[in-house]
Amino acid sequence: MTYTPPIDDQKFIINHVIGLESLQSLPNQSELDGDLIDAVLEEAGKLARDVLAPLNKTGDTEGTTRKDDGSVTTAKGWKEAYNAYRDGGWNAVPFDPEHGGQGLPWTIAFCVQEMWQGANMSFGLCPLLNQGAVEAIEAHGSQAQKDYYLSNLISGVWTGTMNLTEPQAGSDLAAVKTKAIPADDGTYRISGQKIYITYGEHDLAENIIHLVLARLPDAPEGVKGISLFIVPKFLEDGTRNDVICTGIEHKLGIHASPTCTMQFGDDGGAVGYLVGEAHQGLKYMFTMMNNARLSVGLQGVAISERALQHATAYAAERVQGGGTTIDNHPDVIRMLKTMEALTQAGRAMTLQAANYLDIARTGDAMMEGFVNLLTPVVKSWCTDNAVEVASLGVQVHGGMGFVEETGAAQYYRDARILPIYEGTNGIQAMDLVFRKILRDEGHTLNIWIEAHEVYEGINLLKQAARHLANLDQEQAAYVATPFLNLFGVIAGHIALQKQMEVIEKSENPDFIERKKDIADFYKKNILPRARAFYAIVMG
Repeated sequence: MTYTPPIDDQKFIINHVIGLESLQSLPNQSELDGDLIDAVLEEAGKLARDVLAPLNKTGDTEGTTRKDDGSVTTAKGWKEAYNAYRDGGWNAVPFDPEHGGQGLPWTIAFCVQEMWQGANMSFGLCPLLNQGAVEAIEAHGSQAQKDYYLSNLISGVWTGTMNLTEPQAGSDLAAVKTKAIPADDGTYRISGQKIYITYGEHDLAENIIHLVLARLPDAPEGVKGISLFIVPKFLEDGTRNDVICTGIEHKLGIHASPTCTMQFGDDGGAVGYLVGEAHQGLKYMFTMMNNARLSVGLQGVAISERALQHATAYAAERVQGGGTTIDNHPDVIRMLKTMEALTQAGRAMTLQAANYLDIARTGDAMMEGFVNLLTPVVKSWCTDNAVEVASLGVQVHGGMGFVEETGAAQYYRDARILPIYEGTNGIQAMDLVFRKILRDEGHTLNIWIEAHEVYEGINLLKQAARHLANLDQEQAAYVATPFLNLFGVIAGHIALQKQMEVIEKSENPDFIERKKDIADFYKKNILPRARAFYAIVMG
């Protein structure tokens, strides 16, 4: 089935919900207009539909191959697709023009990135991780590091990775043991092993820039003793650094994305360069992780859209029960509408968060607070939804959904990683409750609630937040996930209701009718979930 990028819905949200004028008011965006946005989205859509999407199933079947020398070969067609992506300038969309970026708002970049992820999530992971590396170096690197690394990372000539996890330290970064020993020339020698490194080794780019968490000899125990280092695959003089991929994981999904075990320092230590100050690595790495967490939420929206399109097309062709196609059967209609409602709500939430991010970068403290507040909600709720939507997609296919031939199973397998990586959704719930709400005594959440006071369900969130504040730490941790899900269901409803407030601005009657139908379905069939989550929190 052909993938159709969701450009119409994206453009409606940008033009009528967020508002083009909001983007034009950002620094250096006064000349941004509808024609430019249309051109960007249409061209990105062509690459996603015509180049990346056809490789999704073949890449899943073929996977990646590691050779004895540690090199990794990507699936057939991957290099050519990456060259087309890189040469089209797509890697540079949201980044600073000073280093070769196009300087477009993140709101636009998120629309483009949804297309990569929906067309081919295994491919889209490479630029997603690279994006985080750019953010970290741009925010915390020295001027020399910015000058040397950013132009090549932004252009896509090089790619970047995040190296956090170790065999004994999954989500517990306090247990990181990788060492960094100072050398006489001002560099460091990095030794240790990292696991689950996405695109840690591949054949797409000229160099791979690893951002690695490690400990200096004088480091204090725990997370306060972690520093961040740049460890390139190839050094400035062209010599190979002492870093190698020792294995690639055989996974449930995302088969065409190499998930690598990386060994640093088998032969004296890999050369590394300290980023920023010593012992501040965790703070710096969160620059990458926060960016990546929003993008993972976006992946959830993207894979939901792909599963929805696949199931919708199948239901329109599959005849069962009296010679009618199954998209006329009430229960199939219910499943398809559930898929569509969750997908549209997630997209609207994610693009709103991206717009908050754009405004926050102008120095707006309130918008920065909103971004921080919504990041765990977007990451968790949209990725849990992706698993539900992809599962419903399999169900719509019936027995054929369980058979790889139809392709529905791949979306389910690929979606399953989303609630796990970049911080499990349980960690997102803890982050929301303890760091984003209780740490500032609910100040930012209360502002967000007040801004949405008129919408149905907001009182449930308000009452649950008050109750949360009166719980002890263990009780709050126990209900953190249902509280986050309560927040997500209500925020999704609000996002769709905001669309209803401006829906008549669309010039497409069929689009208007469909939007109204989905918003009404969400209100009657998804919003009631909020009361169940509310009851769990209050209990």
